[in-house]
Amino acid sequence: MSLVKTNKRRNALLSNPFRNDPFFADMMDTRRIWDRFINNEGNQGEMEIIPAMNIKENEKNIKVEMAAPGLTKDDFNITLDEGILSVSAEKEEKEEEKKEGFVRREFSYNTFSRSVSLPENVDEDKEVEATYKDGVLKMTIHKKENQTPKKPKSIKVN
Repeated sequence: MSLVKTNKRRNALLSNPFRNDPFFADMMDTRRIWDRFINNEGNQGEMEIIPAMNIKENEKNIKVEMAAPGLTKDDFNITLDEGILSVSAEKEEKEEEKKEGFVRREFSYNTFSRSVSLPENVDEDKEVEATYKDGVLKMTIHKKENQTPKKPKSIKVN
């Protein structure tokens, strides 16, 4: 039999230096709880998906594209208020199957909400053009005409 020197105890302390401290142990448990909440583990019937959003700006307008497959145009709620564009959607699906002596019901509820701040030169009086086709929501937001861009001010430190 041969003896082999190991650092198992030292490696265990390095991998979790706060394992014996109750304050940090509680913090770690809280973090796991929040991770489960954010990732919706255990909530099989409810899921929040935040779709990807692309924003393109040119001289005349701002174009926003959002990937939101599986929805219809009636599922969306879009508002533009004081320079904040808010897009949200809700979709509830119910499925029921009745067979020989049993009933199976499944419910799912999908929702998301995104808000972005737009530049000051957006013309909120003009109508925002929005279309939904092939799982992509496209919006065109017009800018005010004949508005000179603001130049950055130089500030002198005294």
